Amino acid sequence: MIDQTFTPGQVLERSVVRKVATRLAPLLAILYLFCLLDRTNVSIAALTMQKNLRFSDPVYGFGAGIFFLGYFIFEVPSNLIMERVGARRWIARIMVTWGAISASMMFVHTPLSFYSLRFLLGLAEAGFYPGVILYLTYWVPGNARAQVIARFLALTAILGLFGGPLGGLLLKLDGMGGLRGWQWLFLLEGLPSVIIGFAVLWVLPNGPSEASWLSQEEKGWLSKRLAEEARNAQQVMHMSFRVAFSEPRIIHMCAIFIVTSTALNAVGFFGPSLVKARSGNQWSDSFVASVFIIPAVVGAISMSLAAGHSDRTGRRRLHITLGYFVAALGFIGLIFAPNAWLTVAALALNALGERIAAGSYWAVTTNLLGVRAAAGGIALINSVGNLGGFIGPYLMGVLKKSSGGGYAAGLTMAAGLMLVGTVLSYYLRTHPADGGPPMPILEEADGIAAIAQPEQHVP
Repeated sequence: MIDQTFTPGQVLERSVVRKVATRLAPLLAILYLFCLLDRTNVSIAALTMQKNLRFSDPVYGFGAGIFFLGYFIFEVPSNLIMERVGARRWIARIMVTWGAISASMMFVHTPLSFYSLRFLLGLAEAGFYPGVILYLTYWVPGNARAQVIARFLALTAILGLFGGPLGGLLLKLDGMGGLRGWQWLFLLEGLPSVIIGFAVLWVLPNGPSEASWLSQEEKGWLSKRLAEEARNAQQVMHMSFRVAFSEPRIIHMCAIFIVTSTALNAVGFFGPSLVKARSGNQWSDSFVASVFIIPAVVGAISMSLAAGHSDRTGRRRLHITLGYFVAALGFIGLIFAPNAWLTVAALALNALGERIAAGSYWAVTTNLLGVRAAAGGIALINSVGNLGGFIGPYLMGVLKKSSGGGYAAGLTMAAGLMLVGTVLSYYLRTHPADGGPPMPILEEADGIAAIAQPEQHVP
């Protein structure tokens, strides 16, 4: 029996959002899980690889971070290509290439080979996450995006609970078949991405028109609703490079992302090594990898709850600001944590805050840009912000070496940057409800062509 308190449009919206959340979010979460595994498993591998290959902290930090330079270079072109060739084929291509390169990490033996493969891995993965966010804009109205994005990310976090323990188990294969444990880790976590990438060609619909699980009425309503949002929303529609780098809101979103990304990646890629050091080297590598379940669980729960509240209230800025402030408190706790367990607790507090902010941040981004500028705009913001993934690990490695092997200087840097992100978020004007003026509508133009062929729009 349909609840009569809902209008027909609201009933259709609830039905569409529910179906997208239950049909697409789990599939996308599985794909993104392997993306994260193949991107970050180097932090688990480093527990033994760094010693085996005699890589210094700056060498490891540079190699971990150079991934994001490749990511930055190909991010915008990748999203634009996906917009033209379709999500199914392009996401499959991304997965197959990143899986093959990740598995090839088992052949690393010098700093140059480490740098080269990490850089190529960044090129291969570029466009996947912003491509998924763009893909969801084809399916979900703006007022429900935070919740669906959060469902996708929360499911990824839940599935990712097994990433750390799996990495720890794979390290135990050390010596089998003449391979080191870290070599088995790269091989056995990279090959599944290749297999799943080919499966994507058969299971992922390019858009609502190909979704057999949506009724014709639901498809028609969704098409009409998204078209109305594109016409009426107060968004950045002219997405040339000139507008992208002069529009204050885009610059503001990039600034928030790059400072918080620098902080998060500075700690993230050294997290397992930090916990092991704080245990007095008493915890085994597999146990260190396993305890990262705790921050992951906290992050997944907090994101789900916060995203629902964000969608109900529309207070996006509040969630972003509060989330990053709590994340900063977690980093401050890391500076003073006297043992491994309190270090894990501080990491959990950081995950709590960062996940509160994440869903609302990307909801603001997609709503700000609009569907015509989203392909280039999301990729632009994500690529610029992810430069922090290069800066953070490299700075942590340098600061760690210069301070005699300690983490205090790097953790202080991370806490400071997260506080800067908090302040920047406080002044983010996303909606009149946040206390700021309505956002002006810029001149409408072809967003994709503007990014892909900027010379045609030079004044």
